[in-house]
Amino acid sequence: MQTSAINPVQFSKRIPIVDILRGWALFGVVLMNYAGFYEIGANHALKADTFNQAIITFGKIVFASKSWTMLSFLFGYGFAVLMENTASKGVNAVAFFSKRMFWLLIIALINCAIFFGDILKEYATLGMVLLLFRNCRAKTAFWIGIGIFIIVPAINPIIVSIAGHTGIKVFARYAYLYKSHSILNVLWFGLIASLKIMVLNLHIAVIINLMMLGCFLLGLAAHKAAFFSNLAANKKAIVKIWTACLLILVITLVLNLLFTMPAIVKKYYNPDNWVVLITMAFTVLSICWLYLAGKLKPFFNALQLIGKMTLTNYLVQNFISIFLFSGFGFGFAFNHRLAAGYYYLFAIVIYVAQVYFSKWWLTKFYYGPVEWIWRQLSYGKRLAIKIKA
Repeated sequence: MQTSAINPVQFSKRIPIVDILRGWALFGVVLMNYAGFYEIGANHALKADTFNQAIITFGKIVFASKSWTMLSFLFGYGFAVLMENTASKGVNAVAFFSKRMFWLLIIALINCAIFFGDILKEYATLGMVLLLFRNCRAKTAFWIGIGIFIIVPAINPIIVSIAGHTGIKVFARYAYLYKSHSILNVLWFGLIASLKIMVLNLHIAVIINLMMLGCFLLGLAAHKAAFFSNLAANKKAIVKIWTACLLILVITLVLNLLFTMPAIVKKYYNPDNWVVLITMAFTVLSICWLYLAGKLKPFFNALQLIGKMTLTNYLVQNFISIFLFSGFGFGFAFNHRLAAGYYYLFAIVIYVAQVYFSKWWLTKFYYGPVEWIWRQLSYGKRLAIKIKA
């Protein structure tokens, strides 16, 4: 494989809106991951007051499952860019991408010990499945993705009835490891929980992975349709789809307020997955529309900085979580409980700090530190990282 013939996409050729979307998605990821530590440590003696319950509800409506689906969509987009880049250089794209996913899996295994909710391993394994669709046209990839989303709500109730509450049982059984003051016990908890909750859990293995694959295919279709590279030309389509998504979400909200979903519906075809996807699409289109309108430039600049170092910032968020939530650190997950709002506040403070760190780092270096290591392993050669004065 002639890895010397190819190089990573230069920053000057990156599409800003893609990094902006990555930055927004990562914000949702850290909010939900940190809020998750409040959820897993919750007990019946600690009830959220009205204010904190409102925060929890808002977070779930806006970010829960919408962030990882957005990142999955962008992963599929990045996959298509990489396939195109390698093909144009006459490189064996399958072999190159396989090597790239192998090293991502190694990074993921390390991250599993740090954070049990690691999602990189799913990207690494499902990325290999995505290779089967690399030659699909935009419409074909799009409709296969939609087909997956049509099937998932029918499978979901069956899987839930079989899988039960695996995650709750795992936390109850192994929580003593995470409460421990030993870093080795905390890391061991991460590995056990990653295996039992994320890998062996039938709901994750089937439903979440299918959702991810569907999002991958939509991202693949978006690149092949030149959606982001011709964003301005697609403004009318963005507005139309945005309006349709908003209408569906409003109707869904009204129906939920007026009626309780019949048990038979959830039993045979749970539409919650569609609500997640439509909300995610609405968010993506809203950001694209605001970006085209030239609004919120400082905010988008901050998101773009974070988005250029998504992998590094994601891993750092998880690393910091050990010191905040485990018994090795402050123990805010189990040992010292706080109101729900603090868990969101932790996430926001860390995210803002990462904006400033990313800004400083990218004035001196081409890539984030983890991105640089991953690229060198993938391309099989040393890559310059320091920006020459």
